[in-house]
Amino acid sequence: MILHIDMDAFYASVEQLDDPALKGRCIIVGGSTNRGVVSAANYEARKHGIHSAMPIFQARQRCPDAVFIRPRMHRYKEVSAKVMAVLQKYSPLLEQVSIDEAYMDISGCERLLGDPETIGRKIKAEIWQTLGLTCSVGIAPNRFLAKIASECDKPDGLTVIAASQVAEFVQKLAVEKVPGVGQKTRVRLEKMGIRTLGDVRRYSEGALSDRLGNYGRRLLQLAAGIDTTPVQPHTPHKSVSSEQTFAVDTDDRKRLSGILLQQAEEVSRQLRKMRVRARTITLKIKHADFQQVTRSTTISEPTRASEAIFDEALRLLQKYRLTRKVRLIGIGASNFAAVGSPRQLPLFETGRSRKDGWEQVDETVGRITEKFGKGAILRGTLRDNS
Repeated sequence: MILHIDMDAFYASVEQLDDPALKGRCIIVGGSTNRGVVSAANYEARKHGIHSAMPIFQARQRCPDAVFIRPRMHRYKEVSAKVMAVLQKYSPLLEQVSIDEAYMDISGCERLLGDPETIGRKIKAEIWQTLGLTCSVGIAPNRFLAKIASECDKPDGLTVIAASQVAEFVQKLAVEKVPGVGQKTRVRLEKMGIRTLGDVRRYSEGALSDRLGNYGRRLLQLAAGIDTTPVQPHTPHKSVSSEQTFAVDTDDRKRLSGILLQQAEEVSRQLRKMRVRARTITLKIKHADFQQVTRSTTISEPTRASEAIFDEALRLLQKYRLTRKVRLIGIGASNFAAVGSPRQLPLFETGRSRKDGWEQVDETVGRITEKFGKGAILRGTLRDNS
């Protein structure tokens, strides 16, 4: 049996935990200006139709009396680590998939800890008693159904789908609740007369593949209650990123370049912490009308040097035709190679090999920052942005 543990309105719940005066009020985490978006909203706020990724100005319109709080990621990570420490007591097969949710395989744990429902209730009780937070737990024979089960009785719920109940459960499950079924796929399925997973089984694998590609095969498996995806402890990050939403939309390329340089340094810091280099650099732009575009490049030699990351991102920006003002800009790095893995060294010094010397500079700056605080040392070109 697999458990899916999902903390209830995690960011907002941590804020209420730290400030009991917020209990019972609409809490929206995501910043205090109208330029940002909602990162999280508690259940009182959700009753007003507020949800994550909603623009802050819309959230204010729907709930003027809400308390708006800027995210405190360091605090959320601190509490998240304590939650995961509790979960680790119940099974070594624990996979954290985000800051506030995890999967756990409890196969073989019954003799020591009790049946799956008992284990789920023990976990909920310990998280509440030690941290003062609630979570919702879904228990099922596989990951897919455990995830669905955890959403059935939120907040502070516990839902068990026994093996004998799987066929009936998936027969009635609405397709929009299935992971991977977005708005476009849902419309396509409705045109095929598919509104529940039970409806999927009227189609052959070939017919579903013709309409939906590889996802058609996946959907047919889910309709049979099958998901063989294992719980994988310590899943490594596949990418890192840094982005910024502007207080005022801009098309000033000089300013955008300065922000990219700051973000390149932050991405470099994350790569050093993970002890990896990246081969793929991605530029992300969101325009004033919320249209989002990304541009990526893959380099021959993986890097974690801020200068090299910045140069690639800047090159992507220079190639992009900026016809509208920008609301948000960001840099991402992916396609990792571990530090110490074989690298092809150049015979002659090149622009890239010189930039890799920046890794030593980045490491030195990182040590100074850790000791004296952020802003203790910075590039002269970034003085106007500090």
